[in-house]
This record gives sequence, structure tokens and C-alpha cells, in this order.
Amino acid sequence: MPNTSARPKHGRRARRRRRVEPARDQLVSSSLESAQQCLLNQDYGTAFVHYLLVLNLAPVFKDFAQDSFRFTLFKWAEELDSVGRIQELFDCYEQALEIFPADEVILNSMGEHLFRMGFRDEAAGHFHKALKLKPDYPEARENFYRVANWLVERWHFLMLNDHGRNRKYQQAIHKAVQSGCSTVLDIGTGTGILGMCAKKAGAAEVYACELSKTMYELACEVVAANGMEGSIKILHKKSLDMEVPTDLPHRVSLVVTETVDAGLFGEGIIESLIHAWHHLLLPPERGDGEFRGDSTSGRVIPAGATVFCMAVECLEIRRHHRLCAAEVGGLPMAAAGELRSPVSCNQEQDDSTEPYTTERLSRLPGGYRALTEPFTALTIDFNNVQELEGLSSREVREIRLPVNQGGELDALAVWFQLHLDEENSLSTGPEEDTCWEQAIYPVHSAMSFALKPRDELIVDVSCRDAYLRLCCVAVLRDGHKIYLDKRVDLQNPGKPAPNPNPEVELCSALACLQTGPSEPEDFCMLECSEMALLNNQDYHQSFRLALTKLLSELKFKNGNPNTGGTAVSAVDSGLRYVLDVSEGFSLLSLIAARQGQVKAYSSVEKTKQQNVLRRLAQANGISEQHLEFWLNHTEDEQGVLQRPSREKLWTAIILDCVETCGLIRQKLMEKASLARFLLEEGGRIFPGKIVVYGMLVESDTLLLESAVQGREPTLGFNIAPFINQFTVPVHVFLDFSTLECRHLSEALELFVLDLMEAMANYTEREVKVQAIAGGRITAIPFWYQIHLDQDVSVSTLSRTSHWKQAAVVLQQPLEVHAGDWIRLAVKLHKSTISIAAHIDDAPAQMD
Repeated sequence: MPNTSARPKHGRRARRRRRVEPARDQLVSSSLESAQQCLLNQDYGTAFVHYLLVLNLAPVFKDFAQDSFRFTLFKWAEELDSVGRIQELFDCYEQALEIFPADEVILNSMGEHLFRMGFRDEAAGHFHKALKLKPDYPEARENFYRVANWLVERWHFLMLNDHGRNRKYQQAIHKAVQSGCSTVLDIGTGTGILGMCAKKAGAAEVYACELSKTMYELACEVVAANGMEGSIKILHKKSLDMEVPTDLPHRVSLVVTETVDAGLFGEGIIESLIHAWHHLLLPPERGDGEFRGDSTSGRVIPAGATVFCMAVECLEIRRHHRLCAAEVGGLPMAAAGELRSPVSCNQEQDDSTEPYTTERLSRLPGGYRALTEPFTALTIDFNNVQELEGLSSREVREIRLPVNQGGELDALAVWFQLHLDEENSLSTGPEEDTCWEQAIYPVHSAMSFALKPRDELIVDVSCRDAYLRLCCVAVLRDGHKIYLDKRVDLQNPGKPAPNPNPEVELCSALACLQTGPSEPEDFCMLECSEMALLNNQDYHQSFRLALTKLLSELKFKNGNPNTGGTAVSAVDSGLRYVLDVSEGFSLLSLIAARQGQVKAYSSVEKTKQQNVLRRLAQANGISEQHLEFWLNHTEDEQGVLQRPSREKLWTAIILDCVETCGLIRQKLMEKASLARFLLEEGGRIFPGKIVVYGMLVESDTLLLESAVQGREPTLGFNIAPFINQFTVPVHVFLDFSTLECRHLSEALELFVLDLMEAMANYTEREVKVQAIAGGRITAIPFWYQIHLDQDVSVSTLSRTSHWKQAAVVLQQPLEVHAGDWIRLAVKLHKSTISIAAHIDDAPAQMD
């Protein structure tokens, strides 16, 4: 048996450790007490340091202190964020994760900070880790869905579901490899599909690069799952940073890429190919004949492109890019100055503008009208490096387009034909069944301009900064040039000029020749969604009506001697106080201030936008004392919901409830709860209630845009299980009026959010609806009826709405027959709506 009387080895050291333990325990105890005291005193930075010391010295306290530590971390992070100490903020999170590496709440919170700072890849990684630790963690799931829309854009699913596009790329790559291109580089590999096509075709060496960390990791998984891990080398790198022999052992004979956007050059394909020809590709084959292919010359797929363009009339485009109304909510807009979207190809363009936006013309509400025939704007040969290098220095080309149909000039629509090789090409045209959108170059003339048959539209085409730029310069009518950006009705500068007769047009043209281009001092840029909001007449008129009713009711109530009550201080002073906390640019504060005896506070932040409101206030007789900018009085946006002053309350608080994309704004109900406590007696939140409506539909389009469909591999490759990890259950920015779908039910009420009555709210609800036709329920589009009061409401589904719609896409389509009853389980967690659908036998309606 062991010698129990034997001395333990290193006994002196053991005794020394035991002497140290009381001192360490005392330090842990005092630091824990200090942390708790600092927490009570709201000294979160010092509390965080004390907790770090305690948990590093005594990990046994982790379970005991975890909740308090989280709270301290989050509060301290808020303070660091508010003063711009971003590096310290992330350092604190890193220290916290060293102690709690498997804490899903801390991981999710750090992901939220990363996402707000623009680090989307890193944010997605943290959300994904949090979900792996706790798959039913709703906050992390909601955040992951939001970031997934940024990282894996919906066009990835559309492209992988576009069998025609995939097959043509495969055929072109196969032909090139078989003709001698044995070494291949796939630039911007995405899922890795083009690189795998090259390897399958017999390429000896295949390399690929991908800048997005998320897509790089996805490509690695896909390549490994298809048994090509050892034969395709994938680099997490921008091709512009690659060189031989550091990244490639030698130059390659074929580059394949699809780094093109709707405007062809927007993803940097020109710069990438110039660099590739100089540093990564073998020299091109000499001569004018067809490419014969050998191991000593290089080539690119796609080989080139032809860009087409036409002028269009489209109300939907117009209302997103320029002011269409002379009056908004009763406010004449002449004094507003020049308002337009940041999408412009004008000469004064700067870094804050983009040359074009994108739309799927075939799905625009209200459609479009072609005013000219399509014309060729540009051709480009990707296998000619001299042509690529000379693109940006090309002289501006003037094109004259014959107008064959009258209508208002709203935009130039652009698409292209991508020539993969001599036999295979892809078209992104508006009439094609394609996964592509078209590039839209809106016309920003100060006044609307109606084209007439036999006019000629003069368009300048250039490629400055390797972007394709098209600008409508003038109209040639009866031999006279009318410059589009100079047509001003001098008698009524705020109103669209009527179509003039030829004599007036000539005078206009002559006046333009004497005027040089300059940006007006009253120019202001608004986001496309803000322009559409400004053009939403129904919304502003409805708000004006509801506010007028509220003020009249309060005036009658407080002026009636039979009420018996005493008025609050706002009434004593003769003023009502209205707070508008709408996101971005909003006229609602001005509409309120114009009611009289109202002091309105606006949450508009940007100086130029504040100046627009000041000009409109002055022009509409609103004194400076009756309009203030609320964020100028608060330290940060977090403190926006507070009293107008210590002794006053708000008559009305205007909340921005629905995002343009079609989702409920985050933390809406929390804001409403706080707002209710800041209202005077009889005061109101606008809107008071939001009713969510929906409809059962069968839509293959939504399925194709949400996930890779079918059980068959894509071109024989197993890709779907990996890319479909980024499937999100809610499709946003949807135009329900133009969605290709079959209606399987009538519209029904899904959910109600009451912003004035907290007790009326719930988090989940079951409803039943009867199918009016047989088919597969694939999705449930939803929209909102926004009730400003009991009688006044606006719909996000109306033609004039600046909001889009959204849709819940079912994971598994549900087969139904006409007459079937379907039970819908509707849940709202924060701003996310989820819906589960099941066939139900009972016919009774449920609430």
C-alpha cells in the first residue's frame, strides 16, 4: 500500500502556492465587488476591466458572472461606438470571446457591430458560429438572413438555375480546352462552377481566385465535395494582386470569367483583363483568323461583347429619379431647388454618384414604352489588350437616335450580348428569358421632355474610368437643337414646361448656346427611395389629413369648458409639438408646421437636405421658430425619442415603420413603447396601427430566385447543398403587381401591430384561408395597410407606393386543391415575419 507518511515531492513549492492563494482570492473578491459597484455607477469601462481580471484569474466564476459580464460588455461597446473608438470596441469583443468562445450572444453582438461597420464577411462568420452553437437562436438567425442577402446575392441562385447560360459557358470552355488551352484561371470563381467545367473538360491545371471570403470558402467546399480539391487551386485574392510565380507557377493559356454586371463593366472586368494580359495570361494569338489554340498563346472567355441601348418612357423609373409633382402634401415645391437621385452621367459627376442603376424592365410596375429602336452603343474585344487599354481614352462618341414613338423621355435602357466564343453567346436583353437585369441611365433634365416622332435624340457615349457612360444631351427637332438640361420655363421655374411650339423651342435652343454648364447652388441629391417617397402623393396627403383631424380634435377638447380638465403645458403655451423620426429625407415635419400653432422637429441630418426644408419653410410662410432639426439637439440617434423639453410632451410622434424593401423596421415596437410615454394626453403615434395582409401564390420565379432548384446536379456538379445554405425564407424588394404567379387564395389579414395599445399586440397567430384554385403554394407575398387613424390609411401595395413588397418562400411547396382550407401559423419576431402552412380539415375561420 502507498506510504502515507511519505513527504510529497516539491512540498515547498506547494506550500508557496498555498500562501499565494489567499492573496489571489482577495484580489478576485475585491475586483468582483468593484466590478459590481462600477456597474451600479454605470462606469462600464472600469467594470469591464474588473470582470476581465476576475474571469482570467478565477474561471470558476464564469457561470456566476456571465450575464453581468455580457451586460457590461454591451454597454461599454455602445459607449465606445458612440465616440468612434472602434478598434477598442473590437478589442473588447476579442477579449470577451477568449473567455467565452462559445457564447452565442456575444458572437451575435460582435457580428452586429461588424455588419454596421461594413465588414459583412466577418459578420456572417460570427452569425454562423452563433447559429451552430444554438440553431434556434432567433436574433442570430434573423441577422444571418440579412447578411446573407448581401454576401450571396440572389442572382447567384438565378444564374445557377439558368440552364441555358450554364450550358453555353460549359460548351465554350470545353471547346477551348479541347483546342489546346490546358492551363486555366477562373477570375471571380463564385461557386467554382466555371473552374470545375474546365477541369472536367480535361484541363491539366486549373486555378481560381475569389475576393469575397464567404464565396471563397463556399467554392472550397464545393470543389472538395466534387472530388477536385487536389486539382483546382483556389486563392482568396483579387486577381489584380496575383502574379507569377508567387500565385501561379507560370502564365495560363485561358482566363474564364463572368465579372460583369448589368452595365457590363461595373465589376471591373476591363482592369482585371488588362492586368491578366500583362501578368497572368500567355500572349494572344497573332493574326485575324479564328483562334486555333495551342499551349503558347492565351485567350479569354468571354471573347467580347456588344452593348445595345434604347430610349424609354417609364413612370416607375421617373418617380425614383426626379421630382414629378409641383405640390406635395399641400406644399408648393418650387423653392425646393433641383432634387434628383445619385444616379447620373452628367459631366459634374463625383464619387457620390453612380452612372446607372439596374432594373428588370419586364417586371417594372406600369411597364415601359420604347421611344427608339435599339442601337449599338459599343463593341469590345476582350482578347485585344490594346483595345482594352484604349477604352477609357476613347473620344466621346455622339449618336443620333431617330424617335419612332412619342412619349416622355425618362431613361436610356442598356443591355449587352456576351460573345463567349464564335458559336456561343448570351443576351441580357429585356425580351430574353434571362437571369440578368438591364442597366438604366435616368434622364435628369430639370423639366419633363416629350419626344415626338421624327425627333432625333443626341446621346454621348464614353467609357471614362472604365464605366460605360451614356448621357442624353439634346433633341434635334426641325433642325434645331434643344439641350435637355437647359429647358427652363422662365415664368414658372418650379413647374414642368409645356411642350412649346417650334418658335419657342428655337429660342430655348439659342438661349442654351449662351449658357455654360454649372451645378445650381440649390441642388440636392436624394436616394432613389427618398425620391419615390417624395413623389408618393397619397402618403403625404393622408398624413396631412390625419394630422389636421388630430389637431382639430385636441383644440375642441381643450377649448371646451365642459371637459373639466387642465391642459398640459404645450396647450398653455399655445403650441403643439410634433416629432418626425422618419429615416432619411422627409417633408412630414414641414406639413405639420404649416398647420399653424405647431412646432415641428425634423430628424433630417444632412446639411443640404436641411437647407431644402428651410427654403420650403420660408417659401410657405413657416417661421424659423416653428421648424427645428431634432438631431442637432441630441448627442446620437439613440436619444432621439425624448421629451421636447423637461416640462413638455409631444402631440404627435411620426415613426418610420416599414423599410423600402418591404420589411417591418427593426425595433419598431420598442420605439413605439417609448413613444407612448412621451405623448401628451390625447396625443398620437403616426401610424397608430399596421395590418399585415398576404396571399397564397404559386410562383416558380420566387423559387428560382431563392434557391437552386431540382435534384439534378448543376452541369453534373454538386453545388446546390452548399449555396442553398444561404437561402433566406423572406424575399424582399418584390413588385407583387408584376410577379409571375398564380393566385391560390384571396387576400387575407395575417397580423396586426398596434402601436398605440400595447396590450392589443401578440407575437404569433393562426389564421385559416380557403384555396380558390388548385396548385402548389410556393410563397406568401405580404404587404401592409398603414392606419394613420381609424379613418385614414395608406397601402404599401398601391401603384403610387414608394414601398416594395416581400414574400415568405416556403421551404417545401404545399400541394392544394380548390376548396381546401389552409392553416397558417404566423409569427413575428422583432421585424421578421415567418409563416408555416398546413392543410387543415376544419372549415372554421380562426383568429
